[in-house]
Amino acid sequence: MTVLLTGGTGKSATPLANLLLKANVPLILATRSGKVPAPFRGARFDWLDASTYQIPFETDSNIDRIYLIPPPVLDMFPPMKAFIDFAIQKGVKRFVLMSAALLEEGGPAMGKIHEYLHSRQVEYCVLRPSWFFDNLRLHYADYIRKNDEIVNAAGSGLIGWISTEDIADVAFKALTDQVIEHSNPVMVGPELWTYAQIAQLLSDALGRKITHRSISGDEYTKVMVQRGMPEDYAAFMSNMDVRIAGGLEEKAFHRADFVGKRRLQDFIAKHKDAEEWKSV
Repeated sequence: MTVLLTGGTGKSATPLANLLLKANVPLILATRSGKVPAPFRGARFDWLDASTYQIPFETDSNIDRIYLIPPPVLDMFPPMKAFIDFAIQKGVKRFVLMSAALLEEGGPAMGKIHEYLHSRQVEYCVLRPSWFFDNLRLHYADYIRKNDEIVNAAGSGLIGWISTEDIADVAFKALTDQVIEHSNPVMVGPELWTYAQIAQLLSDALGRKITHRSISGDEYTKVMVQRGMPEDYAAFMSNMDVRIAGGLEEKAFHRADFVGKRRLQDFIAKHKDAEEWKSV
């Protein structure tokens, strides 16, 4: 058995890789460059370049399960279907897909991949977490750093923010257990937070006043396009915020299958000196 992690050095794959390494499970980290940190083995892989699909299997012919981190494009189904089909031909029997709490089977983006995995004769688990703690450092850092504010279209909607380490715990079991316990787990952290409340947590940790400013979905789409996100994907993500404002993440929290144990305030305290948040 060998596990292939696409997005091998990403937010959720990193703690997952460490769990697999500690458990002596053979693994390969797939990245676009093929470069990975020691002591891991790496292989070059690019969702949008089918010529790279073979490379991980040339690195280790025993790959029989794969962690799927989708490419950051809205029309992700064609390349993901092509790779899933290729992997099945290579003998892969189990897939664990990173999706999202608000995406149902057959819905847009990862929802289509979920539906396709269900249609194939393979073992699969579709992880459906709420928003990652790390998003605060990645998606909002520019405005926090420059303007001391979080800007989005989520209004006063509540979110059950979750740690990527908690996600990794569930992914590890889905990849290594003899039988997958739950094929469609909605995953949340232990508490609900509005962005205004998070702004207060950041204010306390960073020692300066951070505020939350909610804007329209169309305005937020423009913000994300300015950050370099493709317009169609930005519009999709902005709509997710609008759905958060309407209370859908709060509803997901109350029907979750897995509740993590790590707390958002501890994450912020741990990373209070992160370069991403330092005022300019």
